[in-house]
Amino acid sequence: MLRAWLKRAGITEGAVFRGIDRWGHLERKALTPQAVNLILKRRIAQAGLDPKLFSAHGLRSGFLTETARRGIPLSEASSNRSTAPCNRHRAITTTPSANWAAPRG
Repeated sequence: MLRAWLKRAGITEGAVFRGIDRWGHLERKALTPQAVNLILKRRIAQAGLDPKLFSAHGLRSGFLTETARRGIPLSEASSNRSTAPCNRHRAITTTPSANWAAPRG
C-alpha cells in the first residue's frame, strides 16, 4: 500500500505523509505530528471508539513495546524487512526520520 501511495502521489523524495488541499493537490511539506494525531482521533471516533484513549505516539510506542515483548530486536522492528507480525503496517510505524522528515529542496 505504501508503494502504491508513493507511485500514485508521485512522491520520489521528502515526506511520505503530506497534506492535501481542498482542490486535491498534494502539499510538499510533511503533516505535523499534531495533524497526524487529529486524523487518527477522527478515524478512531468514526470507528465508534473513544478517541481520548488513543494517540499516534501511543500506537507507535505500543507497537515497539509489543515487538520487544515478542523478542523482536528494535533494529528489526524498525526495518521494512522485519518479520514482525505487523509487517504490513510497518510503513506508518517506523522511526520518525523515515516518515516525518521534512521534504528536501
